[in-house]
Amino acid sequence: MNEHVDPAHSSDLPTPALVIDGDVFDRNLAVMAATHPGPALRPHVKAHKCTSIAAAQASMGHLRFTCATPREVIGMAAAGLGHDLLLANETVDAVRLRAMAGLDNPVTVAVDSDSTLDAAVAAGIERVLIDVNVGLPRCGVAPDAAGRLADLARSAGLEVRGVMGYEGHLMMVTDRSEQAERVEAAMALLRRAHADVGGHIVSAGGTGTFDLHERTGVNEVQAGSYALMDTHYGRLGLPFEQAVFVLGTVISVGDRYAVADVGLKALGMDHGDPDLVMDDGSPRSVWFCSDEHITFSIDGGSTGGGAPVVGDRVRVVPAHVDPTMAMHEVAWVVRDDRVTDRWPIDLRGW
Repeated sequence: MNEHVDPAHSSDLPTPALVIDGDVFDRNLAVMAATHPGPALRPHVKAHKCTSIAAAQASMGHLRFTCATPREVIGMAAAGLGHDLLLANETVDAVRLRAMAGLDNPVTVAVDSDSTLDAAVAAGIERVLIDVNVGLPRCGVAPDAAGRLADLARSAGLEVRGVMGYEGHLMMVTDRSEQAERVEAAMALLRRAHADVGGHIVSAGGTGTFDLHERTGVNEVQAGSYALMDTHYGRLGLPFEQAVFVLGTVISVGDRYAVADVGLKALGMDHGDPDLVMDDGSPRSVWFCSDEHITFSIDGGSTGGGAPVVGDRVRVVPAHVDPTMAMHEVAWVVRDDRVTDRWPIDLRGW
């Protein structure tokens, strides 16, 4: 797209275009801020990789941020959003660790082993959280070993700010009573580790469990997807609305199906097929996605709606927002079909 062209309406956008409904986005931020004001939320920027979105979150009083990559940490600092940045991920990359250590902003790095701790010390990192395995088979030290790692960090001169643990395996438990019970069990492991580690931070949680930490001992929640949402989280009945979609154009129509220009290269597909909605609001059944195309039924079924024709616009709602955002260079903010802003996805990549 010509950078000098200023689209006035969504109909002016070249497709596929990543679009954010600004009014819905604002409501999502307000709902979360009411539940977790100020430091009670450490928004996870991996969900959007966009400093403009992070600035909007900061305007709601959320000044601490969670990052998944050193690039996110460095980019947030460069954008003036480095009040308190946490790399909630392990790295032994000396170049990237030194780059973070060299920032004027305070950076905290997660560690879960002697090796990740040694790499942080060698690079000049000054602050760490002990990452604890609370049931998700990913990163994290065993709860009973967390205290030893904290003692080792302090003996190396580092500030140990506390613990973090991600109950990602529980985000999509659909029975809320069961989910709450299992979250409590996972956080009991984190509390046990914290008793040995010390420090004032107990960090955990995500969008799917954002409201289940009132009595778990967690004092900051690392939710991210809540701002934009996707169909995966949409199944949980959370108080957040779908704010992001990929706008597409119908480019071919068959006897039973139609094709739009939104494919695998514009969507995160690891959580399954996206949803598709015609411009009149009627949904259509997605058949499959290929590199540059989405094939969908022309029949609206009981929901009605006319058959699509070439040139119609469609809204494709991603099943997983995080990788979808990372596939686009820019998000267009739309209010009442009027394009009001252009937000670069400036933290994408590594």
